[in-house]
Amino acid sequence: MMYQLLVWVVSAAALLLTSKIVSGFEIKDFKTAMWASVVVGLLNMVLRPILLFLTFPVNFLTLGLFTFVVNAAILRLASSFFQDFKIAGWWSAILGSVVLTISNMILFSLF
Repeated sequence: MMYQLLVWVVSAAALLLTSKIVSGFEIKDFKTAMWASVVVGLLNMVLRPILLFLTFPVNFLTLGLFTFVVNAAILRLASSFFQDFKIAGWWSAILGSVVLTISNMILFSLF
């Protein structure tokens, strides 16, 4: 139980950190980041495997880099559920996906 809470807080912190680094990727406060991390987690659990299966040929040809586009689509979909979580366009979403992946790797390696 404590581990899941830690994962939730670290994911929200990574989202908030990404919003500070990437222009066009805006999250108002930590509360919004906490709820957004729940929605992103649920979308990653349900929708991401389907999208990765459907885009396998493109993902294979790009050596896995198309995964960032799939992640960006999930982030944009998650931002549509919140007024305080905005992503300006696709480039902000893709760059946010890259930064979020790197920040998640760094933060989770610390814990």
